[in-house]
Amino acid sequence: MSEWATTGLWMAVAASGIYHGLNPGMGWPLAVSAALMGRGRRDLIAALGPLACGHFLAMAAILLPFATMLTLVTWSRAIRTAAGILVVAVGVYLLIVRRHPRFLVRIRPTELTLWSFAMATVHGAGLMLLPIYLGLCQEGTLDTGHRAASALMSGSLITAINVSALHAAAMITSGGALAFAVHGWLGPGFIAKSWFNLETVWPLSLIFVGAIGLASVAYAD
Repeated sequence: MSEWATTGLWMAVAASGIYHGLNPGMGWPLAVSAALMGRGRRDLIAALGPLACGHFLAMAAILLPFATMLTLVTWSRAIRTAAGILVVAVGVYLLIVRRHPRFLVRIRPTELTLWSFAMATVHGAGLMLLPIYLGLCQEGTLDTGHRAASALMSGSLITAINVSALHAAAMITSGGALAFAVHGWLGPGFIAKSWFNLETVWPLSLIFVGAIGLASVAYAD
């Protein structure tokens, strides 16, 4: 895979993080709420840490098992195909079933890390990274098909962690910037006036990314 293709995939990881961060469903309004009910920007910043941590853990929880599976280089095409189908299937499911899990309502504001992890997981945020991640592993690990399995596992796991970290950093940077803007200049009324509904856009994004992953498998043949 060319250097430009690799760079493009890493940019896609960051772009998806920005997309998730701007989505109010991933938590930035909670940071604004913490600031308004507490000590201002200090509590806003304090809320961003747990939100970022929970999102990172949700990404890693999806990517790390696939990173381990990639030690089976012989099955790499099947794994990438299964991942693409899974992402599309989750997108279709979320498009049809619009109900939100009730257990998310019972998570207290003090459990922001758990809330962030749960929200990202049930909405398939980690799955959106799978096709991108598997494409990156082509360049970093799958081309070393005749190396030791331990080396493959190490490279895949490191890549998975790096992808999760970059994505979470982009997510909390964009979401945090929006939270600061609302708290400092736009005001709480901005949330009510500008709240955008991603219940349709989100699953369509999953379907789109999953389709790209399946197309990349077919193109590789």
